[in-house]
Amino acid sequence: MDTIVSYPDLHEERPLDQEPAQVAPAEDADALELSIVMPCLNEAETLEVCIQKAQGFLRDHNVRGEVLIADNGSTDGSDAITLRMGARLVRVTEKGYGSALMGGIAAARGRYVIMGDADDSYDFTALAPFLERLRAGDDLVMGNRFRGGIAPGAMPPLHRYLGNPVLTGIGRLFFWKPCGDFHCGLRGFSKASIDSLNLRTTGMEFASEMVVKAAVNGLRISEVPTTLSPDGRSRPPHLRSWRDGWRHLRFLLVFSPRWLFFYPGILLMLLGLAVGGWLLPGPRAVGSVVFDLQTLLYAALAVLIGFQSASFATCAKVFAISEGLLPEDPRLTKVFQYITLEVGLIIGLVLMGLGLAGSIGALGIWSQKAFGDLNPAHTLRLTIPSVVALCLGYQVMLSSFFLSVLRMKRR
Repeated sequence: MDTIVSYPDLHEERPLDQEPAQVAPAEDADALELSIVMPCLNEAETLEVCIQKAQGFLRDHNVRGEVLIADNGSTDGSDAITLRMGARLVRVTEKGYGSALMGGIAAARGRYVIMGDADDSYDFTALAPFLERLRAGDDLVMGNRFRGGIAPGAMPPLHRYLGNPVLTGIGRLFFWKPCGDFHCGLRGFSKASIDSLNLRTTGMEFASEMVVKAAVNGLRISEVPTTLSPDGRSRPPHLRSWRDGWRHLRFLLVFSPRWLFFYPGILLMLLGLAVGGWLLPGPRAVGSVVFDLQTLLYAALAVLIGFQSASFATCAKVFAISEGLLPEDPRLTKVFQYITLEVGLIIGLVLMGLGLAGSIGALGIWSQKAFGDLNPAHTLRLTIPSVVALCLGYQVMLSSFFLSVLRMKRR
């Protein structure tokens, strides 16, 4: 079956004297099974061969589909090549890899979408495994270049041995999805499923956002081997290794506040409580090293910073859920059945009461010395935990109020 090409949208352009090879009737537009979407920014050297391969796949496998080029402001004639080859052209004015793809995906008419770069590094004639998994019901099908094969010179050593393995490992740890190549640019998905994720990032981190949101929303994710070849361009790629690598890492960290704030905060609190409890009776010696009040003070600080970090992570997650950025978390909902505003206020008041009692006790010790000089080795072991209890109690009360506000039902 021939590739279906149509031009009814205002942001699609073709020369007035050129007719498309085949125009899909309006009533058939929704019947397309597959849209092959390529983001494009000055890809004139390789765009034609990519379109040829994609159109050949649709024709050879009898797939009713379209080839769609999401042009992000090319000035090298890529748009003219698109029209000459009979592919759909969608102009996306907002700059960025993610912007181009979001524009292309929004305009796609296929039930399924397969996206890939227009630099001839991916083989658009070998899309059958992706389409098979999509037809089987998977929501997102990732390509895995490490399983399929990376040709010599196709991926810089920095990306192959450090960037991709590290970022993929972090993604698998944070989101519990067995994807072996988080950043493969060739992937297929159900358009309806990905539309429901409300993807927003405009840069290279769009690739991570798609996988992460698919994972946290419980979509069915699979992967198939794919190959990577050296791209056919004579100019450097748009990707900037360190800048874009950091943007991917930043997104993974920010989108998983439990790993960035909650788990480190809980660990810091437990460490501070353990060290503080160990030092409260008196100095402790480990070999020739003696730990005393200075260490106790830092342990107290660890408890306060740890609690603040964990409470911030909880607030961030509740806010993300309320804004629709993350799905509901049944475990968090169950916790909030027991940890209410009233419970938080009671816990906070109890902690502040303990801190106040300890402070009064320290004041009594000082009064016995006629409010003169004191021995810090004795009094600070009471005042430090008292101050921690006061601060912690106040933080618990503030966090409880803030969480109550965030969870308030609103239109």
